[in-house]
Amino acid sequence: MEDQRSFNSPRRTLNYSRNRGATFSVFEAENKKTSGFGVSGDHGPNPSEVYGFVGAISTVVATIIFMVWAYVPDPWLHSIGIFYYPSKYWAVALPAYAMVTIATIFVFYIGLNFMATPPPSSFNSIFDENSREPVCCDPVLEEDDQPIEPYSDIGIDRINELMFKDWK
Repeated sequence: MEDQRSFNSPRRTLNYSRNRGATFSVFEAENKKTSGFGVSGDHGPNPSEVYGFVGAISTVVATIIFMVWAYVPDPWLHSIGIFYYPSKYWAVALPAYAMVTIATIFVFYIGLNFMATPPPSSFNSIFDENSREPVCCDPVLEEDDQPIEPYSDIGIDRINELMFKDWK
């Protein structure tokens, strides 16, 4: 007998029973082949989760190494046996170069969009190959019997009339 608080779909069943809390069961998982936490059957863990975890840990470790190299004085690094490392100049130069590069990319992207956009006086900004003229319906029919009009573009004269008719 199925609980009244469960939702069925072809992929999964959600059960919001108060006595057991929220449960989730996948129909493919009912064959008892899955084992272990975070492991999906014979295929192992989800690769995107693994790459995300490795990427997050690598980012944290790289940030800590960068901060130690940038802020710890040279005699302290020499006292723990670290003698070969880049100049402290690069601790300031690399982030500055990265920020200037990102700002330049944004400026070029905006510039390319302006170059690809037709001028305001061009008819290409109003009409294109996908434009459709509105089709008039038969005015003889009553309002309730009229069919739904097919989709079409609204003409610029109609838009101006609707927006600016009170500005005379």
